[in-house]
Amino acid sequence: MAGKKAAELPRKVYEAELRRLQAELAKLQEWVRATGARLVVIFEGRDAAGKGGTIKRVTENLNPRIARIAALPKPTERERTQWYFQRYVEHLPAAGEIVLFDRSWYNRAGVEHVMGFCTKEEYQLFLRHCPIFERMLVESGILLRKYWFSVSDTEQQERFRKRLEDPLRRWKLSPMDLESITHWEAYSRAKDEMLVHTDVPDTPWYVVESDDKRRARLNMIAHLLSTVPYHDVPPPVLKLPKRPPSTGYERPPRDLQTYVPDHAASL
Repeated sequence: MAGKKAAELPRKVYEAELRRLQAELAKLQEWVRATGARLVVIFEGRDAAGKGGTIKRVTENLNPRIARIAALPKPTERERTQWYFQRYVEHLPAAGEIVLFDRSWYNRAGVEHVMGFCTKEEYQLFLRHCPIFERMLVESGILLRKYWFSVSDTEQQERFRKRLEDPLRRWKLSPMDLESITHWEAYSRAKDEMLVHTDVPDTPWYVVESDDKRRARLNMIAHLLSTVPYHDVPPPVLKLPKRPPSTGYERPPRDLQTYVPDHAASL
């Protein structure tokens, strides 16, 4: 029996807790930098499941030189001839870095398999190789976390509808996204099969219920923080220096430079 749907999280409660968690993410980032740790976080799930919004909240206040997003386009013709994991390896973190994969090598277990973009042999080979590949990452010292964002069919449909009607979010919707509606059960079976083969003790999957975006974001970030043994790293002591006395510099006349028009003044 399905559990009772939780009440919508009030915005003020959500924003206060998000700010607290983002402060902890900043501490995590500093710990990663100081210790030379390597952290990989995989975000997977159906289209419109809330992955992108969560990634945005994770990275919102982080240093992009330390925490970066890997969202790879479809492979080139050359990349199609490579070892399947090869183009993803290039994006793995070095010491002191965090990489968030907005979709990952699991494309092969999902869209490629369902839509026929890979052969059955390539798909079966992926399911055998993936746990081995990920075990190699973990044994090399990489901290690997995998999150599956689970959204219901009715909520996904509603989010698609809103994207179609909103010109600011229309870019998020592609013909492939809409086609996924007609392959709902196929994607469900593919996800179940993927978990059977790749939800293993060394590299487990964590499922995030994402019909409520606010709860999903807070739950995912809080869980990530709870799984990494980070601690406070004292920041370097910085002191704002005194401005030196003027040596006679004068700013050039404004008419010698081209300024952006004051659009704000017309509002």
